[in-house]
Formats: sequence, structure tokens, C-alpha cells
Amino acid sequence: MGAIFSGRHKSQVLVVGLDNSGKSSVINFLKPAKDKVAETQATVGFQVENFRHGQTQFTMFDMSGQGRYRNLWEHYYQDAQAIIFVIDSADSVRMCVVEDELKALLAHKDIANKSIPMLFFANKIDLPDALDASEISKALQLERISDRPWTIVKSNALTGEGLHEGMKWLDEKLR
Repeated sequence: MGAIFSGRHKSQVLVVGLDNSGKSSVINFLKPAKDKVAETQATVGFQVENFRHGQTQFTMFDMSGQGRYRNLWEHYYQDAQAIIFVIDSADSVRMCVVEDELKALLAHKDIANKSIPMLFFANKIDLPDALDASEISKALQLERISDRPWTIVKSNALTGEGLHEGMKWLDEKLR
């Protein structure tokens, strides 16, 4: 009952992206200081993290991006209220794999039938070969996404650049 009066609400968010894109690092940066880890490890399967950001109590499903685990993503689509897709901006070689995974996600029946918000983090912008968020948007044809709110935010999960901006957008869309 206290949650009703405090204006806070709960949301389940699926965090996806290829392996080594920075998903766990994004989540680690957003967690309260007492819950942060000094060094993130590659996620095997998935991990669940709970924390508050803005007006929302988030349950984040940090999904492994390794090829052999990506088929697990679809088992969590039905309950997802938002999706965060983390992209390694410096990995232009695998951008076509990102595009394929994004197309498969958007075409899945549990996603295609609901207009949940999608936040794209163009992560690792500090690296020399990093593509700009607009270049990634063009490469992934994000402008074709017309059935749901979405945005792309350039980010650095180690310094936090862009993370709070993206989460503020997501928090507003989830209200």
C-alpha cells in the first residue's frame, strides 16, 4: 500500500545484447553502491537484479549474449514490460548479428503483439572505433520501429555516461 502513496511502481525489464556488449556493466553501474561489484563476469544463462531508479522499482533480467544462450531470451518476452538492448558501438563487424537478433526479437509473437518501450544503449562510445548512435540507428534500421516507443542513447557503462539519461526516458515511458 505504501507504494501506491509514494508514486513508485514496479517494472520487469529484459536486458539483451550480444556477448561483451556491456549489459552486466550497465546494470552494475545503475545499482546502489552497496550492491555493486568491482568486476563483472560474463553472464551464463541470466541473472536477476532488483533496484530502484527514478520512480520505478526495476527487476532487471540480465540475459547472456553468448550465441548458445540467446535462445533463452524468448522465454522472458511475455512478462517483459520494457527491453534494454545494449550494443557494443565499437564492434562494427558484428553489427549484422545485432540486426538479426533485433529482427528476431521484434518478430517474436510475445513482443510483436505489445508496444513495450525499447531503450538502446550504444555502449562503449569511448573506444576509438565506436560508431555514433545515429550510425548504429541507421545500420540497424531503427527508424522502421513504428509500433512502440524507442530511443537510442550513447553510453559508457564504466563511467555512467548516458545511462541515467536513458533510464530517465525509460522510467517516463513506463508510467
